[in-house]
Formats: sequence, structure tokens, C-alpha cells
Amino acid sequence: MLQRRRIQSPRASRRWRPSCRVSRRYSTCRLNRRGQTEHSNSWVTPVNPVTQLAKQQTASKVVKVSDDTHAKLVALAKWGEPLDQVIHRLVTQSKGLEDVVTGQSSICFIDGIEGRLLYRGYDIVDLAPKSTYEETTFLLWNGHLPTISELSTFTNELSAKRVVPDGVLSIMTSLPANCDAMDALRVGVAALGIYDDPMYPPQEKAQSIAAKMATLVAAIHRHKHNQEILAPRDDLGYAANLLYMVTGEKPSKDDERLMDALLILHADHELNASTFTARVIASTLSDVYSAVTGAVGALKGPLHGGANEKVIEMTIEIGTPENAESYVDAMLAKRQKITGFGHRVYKTMDPRAAILKEMAQKFIKTDKERKVFQILEKTEEMMKTWKNLYPNVDLYSGLALNHVGIPSYLFTPVFAVGRAPGWLAHILEQYADNRLIRPRAEYIGPTQAEYVSIEHRTQTPVMSH
Repeated sequence: MLQRRRIQSPRASRRWRPSCRVSRRYSTCRLNRRGQTEHSNSWVTPVNPVTQLAKQQTASKVVKVSDDTHAKLVALAKWGEPLDQVIHRLVTQSKGLEDVVTGQSSICFIDGIEGRLLYRGYDIVDLAPKSTYEETTFLLWNGHLPTISELSTFTNELSAKRVVPDGVLSIMTSLPANCDAMDALRVGVAALGIYDDPMYPPQEKAQSIAAKMATLVAAIHRHKHNQEILAPRDDLGYAANLLYMVTGEKPSKDDERLMDALLILHADHELNASTFTARVIASTLSDVYSAVTGAVGALKGPLHGGANEKVIEMTIEIGTPENAESYVDAMLAKRQKITGFGHRVYKTMDPRAAILKEMAQKFIKTDKERKVFQILEKTEEMMKTWKNLYPNVDLYSGLALNHVGIPSYLFTPVFAVGRAPGWLAHILEQYADNRLIRPRAEYIGPTQAEYVSIEHRTQTPVMSH
């Protein structure tokens, strides 16, 4: 007689699980379409799942797992995916490491089903409108919100480290004015590793990098336009200083508040490509500057940073809200991607996009901004109706950045300014409990190739990668 009981997991209330056979407490477990587990009374001999799967056996596999492991496997399962396929996906191959858990972290949590983003347990919905760059950075690095005295001390420490050394500025101004802004930022961060105090402990190095990122980005912008590079002002907070050093004008309180929110919304996002890059480099026990330099390089890639700039380009191409439907229709007919939609983790609307959309409804003032917002809103409606795709953070962030005076080509460097606290939090966490990150690859090439001397070789077809 089979006993039935309900699986309780983060996804059980929303999705039913199909049949599988993974043992629990050494007994055969079957997860049926009603989301219930069925346990037989017979005991089984444990087997090695990796060995079985490597042989690609089609027979049912029985694996000995604990209650905790079983619950984790259920949580990782996709709709219609048996648990033995979850194991196969995790231990053999997952293109782009999709859904592969590579480690533990207490910094950031993403609930892709419910559309929630938490920093150290605090919901981004609360942090974005209420917190500041300095307070959120303290939270990410220390695991708790600061007291008044702690925030004052931390803010003063950051402020004292904002000025970029003359040697670094000399390097930056020697670069071609038309060079890519992310290339220049990568050079600037690497140069900080040479000019910063070598006796700084890791936490102070993190402070130095975070404090100087805004100064570097502003210097890149001013140099590009042959303008005087402005030093940070002691009477301005981090977000206000960034806008001042870019535009040359002290921002309004509303623009400062919006810039703070933008930096907070980009501060961390779990193991995205650039953060994972930073942790891999840190796991080799290389220095903080090398890890952040690598992260900047990863963020430069068009599949990671830069999407919000393409959204602005898209709105220019669409022209008017009335053209949005025909534009989306034409793009989908050509099977082309529409920027600003879809996400590897979120299966609903990105909470950061929802926050920015709500903010946009309040900050838009000009007819141009109103037209852009209407185009984005109409595009969002079409994508939801036709493709069931939701917007990500990039859809509305470009509109907000343009509003506060950030030019489109500077979007990704400003993204780096916002993400730096998250990178640094993960680097410090990696140092605190380090093990070299060294995954394996599933080899799919030949294993019995015979060496032939060059005079006897014939031309072989070029391998496709």
C-alpha cells in the first residue's frame, strides 16, 4: 500500500510536480501529478546517480537522499521535470549554468516566481524609496542596517576616499577621448590597485573602490567632452556628487532621490555574470582590484550591461506610441529579440522594473519624456499579450537615467557604479569562507584520436563551436 502526503516546498503551492523516482529515507519515492509523494515500504540499494546518468540509462534511477536534499531538488525542478532530470541537469550539463546552484550566500535573494528581490532580508520595495546609496552599501557589507552613528562614520569614511589619485587621473586623461567608456573604467579600476595604499585591509580597499567609482565615471565623461574634471564635494552625498561631477550642476533633491534609488536598484542581483566573475577571481585569492576589474569586463558584454541604452535606441526607432504595436509585430515576425523583456530568473515582472515604472509616472515632466514612457508602456502591453514576457529593469531605467542628466553612452558605467557595492560584498564574503571555484565540464570530444605525422595528414573540416 502506498502512503500519500503533500510536498511542502517553495513552489509546491504554485506548481504540480510530475512522476519521478528519487528515494527518501532510503525508500522509493514517487512524486505524482497532484504534487504528492508516494513511498513504498521496500528498501532499495543506493546507487551512484552520476555513473548511471553518464551511461544515459533509460531505466528508472533510485538515489539515496536526505529530507533536506529532497526538498532542495523539488524547489529546483521546472514544470514537467522529473527529479532524476534535475539531478542530470545539475551534475552533468546546464548551458550557461542555468539554475545551477554554485554556492551559498547571505547577501541577496531572488524569488523569480513571486518577483521579489531582497538585500540581506530587506525587500527592495522598501529600500529603493527610503534608503540611500551609503546606507544600502553598509547593509550589503555588514549584514544589518546601520545606526545613526554607524552610518555617519561609514559615510565619512567613504567621503574621505572619493578623490582619485593624480597618477590615476593622468592615466585616464591620456586615453583617447573617443575610447569606450567601459574600457576606460576597466583601466581606471586596475590603476587604483597600483596607487591605493597597499596596507589597506580588504574592507578599506572595498571602501576605496566604491567611493572612487563615481569619480572615475564622471572623469571619463568630462574627458570625453574636453571639460574640466570636477573634484567631489564634501557637502554632497554619493548620489548627488555623481550627478554634480557629470553635469557640473548641483542636482535637485528630487533628482538626488531618484539617483539614489537607481543605485540601490542596481546594487546587487545574486550571481549575475559580473558578480560570479568577481567571486571566481577572488576565490584564487587575487586582490580586490583584480576581481572588480574582471567584473567591469564582464558587465561590458552586451548580454549583461548595456541593454537600457538599447531600449532608448528602440524608442527612437519606434517614434510614437501608435507605432509600438507594428514595431513589436515586425520584430517578432523576424524572430528578433526586443530589449528590456524577459529574464533568466524572473518568471514575472522584475520588481525593479515595477518600482522604476511607478517612479517614472511621478518624475516625467516634458512632452518628450511622456512620449517615451507611453511607447514603453505600449510595448510592455504588447509583449505581455503576445509573448507573455514581462519587463526587466532595463525597460524603464534608461528613461530615469536620462531624466537626471546621464547620457545614454554612460548608462553601463553608471550601472557599474551602482553594482560595485554588490560586487565588493560578494568578494568579501568569498574571502571570508574561501574555496577555489573550479567547476568541471562535460567532455563531448573524441577520446581515441591518433597522432599522424604532418606529411600524411589530410585536410579536415573546420569544427563548428
